[in-house]
Amino acid sequence: MNNYGFIRVAAASPALKVADCDYNTDQIIKLINKAEQDGVRAIVFPELSITAYTCGDLFLQSLLLDEALKSLERICEATQDLSITVILGLPVEVSNRLYNMAVVVSAGRIAGAVPKTFLPNYNEFYEKRWFSSSEELKDKTVNLCGYRIPVGVNLIFKTPEFSFSIDVCEDLWTPIPPSSIACLNGAEIIFNLSASNETTGKHLYRKALVSQQSARCIAGYVYAAAGNGESTTDIIFAGSSMIAENGSILTEGERFSFDSKVTVADIDIERLRNDRLKNKSFSLSEYGAIKNIEFEKVIVEGNFFKMLPAEFFADDKDAGIKEFGLKRFVSPTPFVPANDNTLNERCDEIFSIQVGGLAKRMLHTNIQKAVIGVSGGLDSTLALLVLVKTFDKLKISRENIIGITMPGFGTTDRTYTNAIKLMRSLGVTIREISITDAVLQHFEDIEHDANVHDITYENSQARERTQILMDYANKVNGLVIGTGDLSELALGWCTYNGDHMSMYAVNTGVPKTLVRTLVGWIAGTHMDEVSKAVLLDVVDTPVSPELLPADKDGKIAQKTEDVVGPYILHDFFLYYVLRFGFSPAKIYFLARYAFKGQYENAEILKWMRSFFWRFFSQQFKRSCLPDGPKVGSVNLSPRGDWRMPSDASVALWIKELETLTP
Repeated sequence: MNNYGFIRVAAASPALKVADCDYNTDQIIKLINKAEQDGVRAIVFPELSITAYTCGDLFLQSLLLDEALKSLERICEATQDLSITVILGLPVEVSNRLYNMAVVVSAGRIAGAVPKTFLPNYNEFYEKRWFSSSEELKDKTVNLCGYRIPVGVNLIFKTPEFSFSIDVCEDLWTPIPPSSIACLNGAEIIFNLSASNETTGKHLYRKALVSQQSARCIAGYVYAAAGNGESTTDIIFAGSSMIAENGSILTEGERFSFDSKVTVADIDIERLRNDRLKNKSFSLSEYGAIKNIEFEKVIVEGNFFKMLPAEFFADDKDAGIKEFGLKRFVSPTPFVPANDNTLNERCDEIFSIQVGGLAKRMLHTNIQKAVIGVSGGLDSTLALLVLVKTFDKLKISRENIIGITMPGFGTTDRTYTNAIKLMRSLGVTIREISITDAVLQHFEDIEHDANVHDITYENSQARERTQILMDYANKVNGLVIGTGDLSELALGWCTYNGDHMSMYAVNTGVPKTLVRTLVGWIAGTHMDEVSKAVLLDVVDTPVSPELLPADKDGKIAQKTEDVVGPYILHDFFLYYVLRFGFSPAKIYFLARYAFKGQYENAEILKWMRSFFWRFFSQQFKRSCLPDGPKVGSVNLSPRGDWRMPSDASVALWIKELETLTP
């Protein structure tokens, strides 16, 4: 079964008893077996979980230390036939010093151990009273439960599927956590065994640390903190557990629970590797003081290719197959945040970027006027709103914005009326120039039958409109502001040297799903009631170039999404192709999760084939784009983010698509 690069990991919070190794080990083994049944490949337990963290001076009792080792042997025996890798903690004596140690167990064997480096010695934490730092450990190997194993903070554990390293609690709170250096040497997932207690506001700060470290390291971060059962003499432990991936918290466990629990999520290793491959600053960071640190790669031997339990897979009834049962949210709109607070911040930032880019171009050219075609559709509406905000920012009269509506063969009353109403409510200069007579004359000149509604019929209109805008801009000494968006550029749904061309394209980095969101957001946050009503109707209007005559009722007959497919699907495909370089098979897998109940598998595949064919065949239009601001991590500028030959073959992608079944 293909897991599409996902690795299932878990953070455990067992219900413990202080200094009761037998009880604690029973709980640990129960959670290991539970995670194994759920297809987890690696599970991390809290710091010193075999003994519990709050043993105090009992750590100096030989009986407790001996029992901890016996418990470790029990855990080894319990995992002999399992495929899961276990990371857990216990006190270990080496050369007359006691170390707070993280141990890696796989298939009944101990692969290696990582001692804690940074020992807190303040307030309620006095670890230096009992433990020594890893800096005092001179041995590179130790005997543990009959195994001679590597030990040290410079270990990277390598499995057939992924590589990982270990932080122990306080390590994360330091200026340069050990995991930072480990990730530069190949670690892809970081496991943190922690005992962080709870105080007011600490959880949010801790969550931010986990998120930021995963982002800084372009890694997965699996964090398990001590919880139920630890001593509450002076402090409280809530069992905070969380799993992050490159800056995003994938999941969090319940805090202050009195039951043992396992928090599970799937980390996308392929996604992390792709990001590291593209991020040259990540590899350059190896230079400097950390360059001379030598890391040892520890091969973790285990039952990694043992057949996983049935629960690991989910039935795809539509496809009639067993599939990897993904345990993470896949947004159908990756360009649009789902959280309202995040959405508000994101929209404000994007709008500001668009305005900032255009303002700089206006200042640089010392031009005080702008010309824009206003159709009453989404794209030209957003571009007009950017223009208005820019002119306000530069203290230029809105009357210097010349909005030109150019009705033609397919213009409907709805879009025409919205265009006029919007321009009037915004206070820009309105010009109406019909293209009908000019295009009919052009048809006569090139001997084209006006009754043949082919590509010539459509593109002639788009180019006539562009010519009007360009020439009118020359007349008033203004800039032509482009309206086309990122999704249209990806699909090539634009007329070459028609709406494809402008003097500055403010929407070039904004995909269609985000254009619609931005217009709605601006309507609700920046506009008076008259303008708001127009904008909301624009949002509800079907997307159309209106190049074919309206239907018998005067409504839009040419609906873009009926021809090229739903933009919500194309934006999904675009995001994963450009942002992470995923294969069609993986994108199809993710799309089935994101659009389950919304689109049938056959429909997803149909439009995915269309997307790849159009994306490759239309590159020539993107190779000569006008300037425009990048607003997100995905962009198609030929001068920056996307440099692709115009004659690149799509054969490999189509070949894989043909192997996929609905």
